[in-house]
Amino acid sequence: MTLLDGKAVSQKVLDECRLALGPLIAAGITPGLAVVLIGNDPASRAYVANKVRTCGQLGMYSRKIEMPATATQEEVMATVRELNDDPAIHGILVQSPPPPQIDEAAIVRAIDPRKDVDGFHPDNVARLTMEDPAAFVPCTPLGCQRLLLEYNIPTAGAEVVIIGRSMIVGKPLALLLMAKGKGGDATVTVAHSRTKNLAEVCRRADILIAAIGRPGFVTADFVKEGAVVIDVGINRVADPAAKNGYRLTGDVDFDAVAPRCSFITPVPGGVGLMTIAMLMSNTIRAARP
Repeated sequence: MTLLDGKAVSQKVLDECRLALGPLIAAGITPGLAVVLIGNDPASRAYVANKVRTCGQLGMYSRKIEMPATATQEEVMATVRELNDDPAIHGILVQSPPPPQIDEAAIVRAIDPRKDVDGFHPDNVARLTMEDPAAFVPCTPLGCQRLLLEYNIPTAGAEVVIIGRSMIVGKPLALLLMAKGKGGDATVTVAHSRTKNLAEVCRRADILIAAIGRPGFVTADFVKEGAVVIDVGINRVADPAAKNGYRLTGDVDFDAVAPRCSFITPVPGGVGLMTIAMLMSNTIRAARP
């Protein structure tokens, strides 16, 4: 069993970002990322802090916009419109999930597709579906694909099962892995809460990807011998022994599943780091003239 080391691969992506930044900055362009945080959710705060910190480490410009949990739809829309018009901002990200009074889909549609570095705008989703290389692809699926590529795990002809059908991970990742070319050409099944005989379906997979937000859901009986397992889940589980009172765990029961795998991602240290690295890469791409 080999760990798919998100720390090492994300560092490689960030090194590529530094190389790409040189010519842009020399040309007077500093890629800028704006992150809008609505409310005080601790996990969202941590994610935003990581994104802002990574921008600083790379020498990119970042702007964190904090809005109260009571913010109205129009206030958030107005903020997005201002960022759309700001030439210093090349990428816009509204941290998910927002408070319940906010229509998240409407916010996503309001973002200029050219600044949609999260890849959720309908224009970018359509481009991904059409295999248009101009598409901005959601960062977590992109990070999963990059891990497979870095470890030379073949996807062409492979049977892939993705547990989870969200627009954040499941659907765009299926499109990526089905697309023609390097890192694609897979046969993909998207499973979900209504899938019958889920464990049996998952046991067919050469590559099994869990993205459902349920800690330890994937157990050994979901995994065939020698499969590749990518755990997208990042769940906070209460742990009185931990300094913060919780620990992070994935959607996969790592200790039970790892002995059956050829490759597996750890949590933490796997896909989460890749997501931030791919966000930086997308922002730099958005800044190119």
